[in-house]
Amino acid sequence: MTINLKKLILPTMMMSSFFSGLTHAAAEDDPVLWKVMIDQLEYRDASGDNPVVWESQAWLGQDRNKLWFKTEGERVNGFTENAEAQLLYSKAVSPYWDFQAGVRQDFEPSPERSWAAIGFQGLAPYFFEIDTALFIGGSGRTALRLEAEYELMLTQRLILSPEIEINLHGKNDEATGTGSGLSNMELGLRLRYEIRRGSGPYIGINRENKYGNTADYARDEGEDTGDTQFVVGFRATF
Repeated sequence: MTINLKKLILPTMMMSSFFSGLTHAAAEDDPVLWKVMIDQLEYRDASGDNPVVWESQAWLGQDRNKLWFKTEGERVNGFTENAEAQLLYSKAVSPYWDFQAGVRQDFEPSPERSWAAIGFQGLAPYFFEIDTALFIGGSGRTALRLEAEYELMLTQRLILSPEIEINLHGKNDEATGTGSGLSNMELGLRLRYEIRRGSGPYIGINRENKYGNTADYARDEGEDTGDTQFVVGFRATF
């Protein structure tokens, strides 16, 4: 039996070229991208010390799979009083929601705490931006955080943003001044003038409250359990 090599090789080459083209097209349709968002970089005029606060996040990846980095903290009189960072793998589970899992490290206040993190981030109905996470730490420590933000466009450049953050803990952690149950809640209202989409200066008002044992720990340290702060800051997206 005679084997025609041309008849075997030519279709193989054509199939190889076809799948190579598909792979190249897929790479072009779903490229590796990145984004950096400085959500808050602000000075707060408080009743006591006036802190500088930051909250930022960034991601690198493709449409369905990304690596996220989140950080937030507070500095007072040149000293960092609160600081945390999260490194998360993010998987799209619907057009508007991502499932995220990874680690969180609290650097301040001392002692440092390490957590495993799982949660969801996305866009709820009526365009509420939601970020919720469950944290599991050592010695049976657990925490739950819920953040929500809404952007109301007053004009094409003037944006009003109400925000809320709620933190709950499963047990007392006296060393860090954190009590079980509802530990603290933060409400904010910021008015931003956008120089370009996602970036611009803002002013606003922020209200912080501590509850339960967290409030008791604060009183023991001579600290306020609630404070209303006027803020001025800058938001940027790259």
